[in-house]
Amino acid sequence: MELASGLHAFIWDTPNVNNCNSYLLRSAEKTILVDPGHAAYFDHVRRGLERIDLTPENIDLVICTHAHPDHMEAARLLTGRASPPLLALHAAEWALVQSMAPYLKATMGVALEDFEPDFFLDEGPLQVGDLALIVHHTPGHSPGGVTLYWPEHKALIVGDLVFNGGLGRTDLPGGDGNQLKQSIRRMSEMDAEWLLSGHGQVLSGAAAIKTNFQQVEQTWFNYI
Repeated sequence: MELASGLHAFIWDTPNVNNCNSYLLRSAEKTILVDPGHAAYFDHVRRGLERIDLTPENIDLVICTHAHPDHMEAARLLTGRASPPLLALHAAEWALVQSMAPYLKATMGVALEDFEPDFFLDEGPLQVGDLALIVHHTPGHSPGGVTLYWPEHKALIVGDLVFNGGLGRTDLPGGDGNQLKQSIRRMSEMDAEWLLSGHGQVLSGAAAIKTNFQQVEQTWFNYI
């Protein structure tokens, strides 16, 4: 669905199968896909692209908010093309992928080179053609998790940092509860009209987003 001009959400709403929401950022010059999800369920993204008259070949850049397979695995379907899009993630996440290489090979049959990034995401501005984004390093759920902020629409794409009514788990490799709290508090100060999480429904409106951040802290911070 189109949330705002050039901002599309492909929401995963099958509760008994683990996959993530994917987001598309589109301008006159560039198209960015955030979190392509699991390879087995990439048709979910493909159908979303078809609804706006695009194909995977139209994607210029794939950004992964973090390197967990339910957010990143399908990147290999895109980077394996003859003319692939660029792939970007945080350097700390690439280190996590490297540490997971034997697991990925044994369980998914994929090699490390399937996910090798073209560049790393750093804290600060990210200019992709005429798309101007801001990258925030938001560790806690994973060591190199990032949040993308699109000032044009005041959109926060947070991965698994925080959800509508919940927050990311910290019991996976590289998770850290104190870092997660700090990252959530920092993002709660952003001027946001859209909270776009890796799972669950989109949250819109500055007041609703502020309330969600407050409720998440009050409800969950004592448990992490």
